[in-house]
Amino acid sequence: MSEPIKNRYEFVILFDVENGNPNGDPDAGNMPRLDPETGYGLVTDVCLKRKIRNYVETVKENAEGYRIYIKDGVPLNRSDAEGLAACGVDEKTIKDAKKKDEHLDGKIRDFMCKNFYDIRTFGAVMTTFVKNNLNCGQVRGPVQLGFARSIDPIIPQEVTITRIAITTEADAEKKGTEMGRKYIVPYALYRCEGYISANLARKTTGFSEDDLELLWQAILNMFENDRSAARGKMAVRDLIIFKHDSELGNAPAHKLFELVDVRRNEDVDTPRSYRDYTVTVDEANLPAGVTCTRMG
Repeated sequence: MSEPIKNRYEFVILFDVENGNPNGDPDAGNMPRLDPETGYGLVTDVCLKRKIRNYVETVKENAEGYRIYIKDGVPLNRSDAEGLAACGVDEKTIKDAKKKDEHLDGKIRDFMCKNFYDIRTFGAVMTTFVKNNLNCGQVRGPVQLGFARSIDPIIPQEVTITRIAITTEADAEKKGTEMGRKYIVPYALYRCEGYISANLARKTTGFSEDDLELLWQAILNMFENDRSAARGKMAVRDLIIFKHDSELGNAPAHKLFELVDVRRNEDVDTPRSYRDYTVTVDEANLPAGVTCTRMG
């Protein structure tokens, strides 16, 4: 595995949805998430991280150093127990072992970071089962994402659907179809902003140049192997990366994000495709020590 990254990064992801629900809200009947005051659509950071995890798991298939900690069907304490076992302890002996070895916590944490890509990237709270002494520590990851927000307000549509397969024998005697519903967003372009700390990568998780390259590929392809009828047509349209020439950075993140302008074309009243927007990056005003790369 390569050395930890040495440069700070900020990045902007632009992705869109067509006739789909990018992130349902369980508190609102799975309606697309939105800001009730402004009507702008929202997609949570947790949702996007799930897509990135799924991509890494698909392309790496549990290769050494690229396992996924937070995944479907695997209890967290199972992986936690594996971390303890790798360091020669278990839930019964860990208390005494910690008294003898003051560095044991760090050894367990380092094992988890080395073996699980998402811990090395996003961090993890591995103290869920403290009462059972299955405590692998708490890791603050170098890669952080904010909520994605749509460029324009969205108007979710409720679509009624029918199904010819009846659920029960009793219902089959009374009716020939069953009714259902689903929510869609006809079209929306979303913007998400992210941060990568080289300082945390070096001091805590060891997030490397190889990990960084995999992250960019995962972001660009996070919807390509995650198709479903509910989400419709989704695609990452642009990935704009700001790279600092130092570990702690050369400019405030918000000033870099302000250089990225996404606006609807003047002749478009109701956007229905990515071509209805113009995306520009004011590279002429990049701060000294910062470079910009666009992938997409």
